[in-house]
Amino acid sequence: MNLERLKANSALTLTELLVVIAIVGILAALLLPTLSRAQQKAQQIQCIGNLHQLGIGLHNLLANGHGYPVIIGTAAEGIWIGQLEREGFGIARPETNFYQKGVWLCPSARWNGIVDFTPSGYGYNRYGVLYPGNATNDGFGLQGHFNTNASAWTPIAETEVVLPSEMMAMGDSFDASVEFNRKELSHLETYGNTLTRHQGKANVVVCDGHVESPPLQFLFADTSDAALVRWNRDHLPHREKLAP
Repeated sequence: MNLERLKANSALTLTELLVVIAIVGILAALLLPTLSRAQQKAQQIQCIGNLHQLGIGLHNLLANGHGYPVIIGTAAEGIWIGQLEREGFGIARPETNFYQKGVWLCPSARWNGIVDFTPSGYGYNRYGVLYPGNATNDGFGLQGHFNTNASAWTPIAETEVVLPSEMMAMGDSFDASVEFNRKELSHLETYGNTLTRHQGKANVVVCDGHVESPPLQFLFADTSDAALVRWNRDHLPHREKLAP
């Protein structure tokens, strides 16, 4: 057999090449969902790690005897995020837009055109189950007690949270705000990838510092006592405060 005939016999035909390409395409199609799920799982683990660090910062702040962060502090303190960065993490002069990176940024969050402001990755349980609340009522969350004379909030004391192992302090922000509130799921879906961010779950840090991933339905739609008490510092459901 001469060299030319050997080369001809060893080369792939067009049909064989197309078969190889088809097989590669099928394998890629089978692998992509697996790779996507692995990426989503890695992002969820990172988000849980972020909230774990925020929980540590929260307990550092509580250990200093200042109570829980207020929703809005003095001009120097700023909102709860700035208080936690300074007093919880010991960073006296936070960088500009520090809350847009590091432990403050959920890697899975995606926002759509309705968000025309700088989004926050995580929110604070401001009102408890009482939503919408207002600036001058205490609600059942952690925003603080409003002093009408001073037009300022004073912290919720650590002892005011009846069951720290149950009450949620912070969680994924699904409306891009700095608050974690019990809103209608249909409303939260308009802001971004609410339903798919953590495969139908939310990551939250509880007042005792541990992190959980409850289903979205449990957080925002379930009206059982077991679901409602998780929002309130007195560990009561306050079903009478739900919107009709």
